[in-house]
Amino acid sequence: MRKTNSWIERMMIVAAVLATIAFLSTPARADTAAAEATYKAKCAACHGPDGKGETTIGKVNKIRDLGSADVQKQSDADLTAIITNGKGKMPAYGKSLKPDQVKDLVTYVRSFAKK
Repeated sequence: MRKTNSWIERMMIVAAVLATIAFLSTPARADTAAAEATYKAKCAACHGPDGKGETTIGKVNKIRDLGSADVQKQSDADLTAIITNGKGKMPAYGKSLKPDQVKDLVTYVRSFAKK
């Protein structure tokens, strides 16, 4: 009887760990969807849906490809500052986006990295 209880306890622990992992991974997917929606609403008009900057505005303003090494080598703090405060002709989004949205956008920009 003791061996059976020990086995059941182990299985319960494994189930709890798997449930926790599943629960914690769900918000990350939701954040990705939210970041993509924010990107489409605030950034895609200039940077393009793929981040390459191959839009009319992007070409006129010589916007760099967000997946380029030049952009990707910048720190998260640098990208956060650019999104928040603006840079050159890029407007500042610090007043219209929450800090979590900016952080999610930085993560989204990282997804454009060349592999």
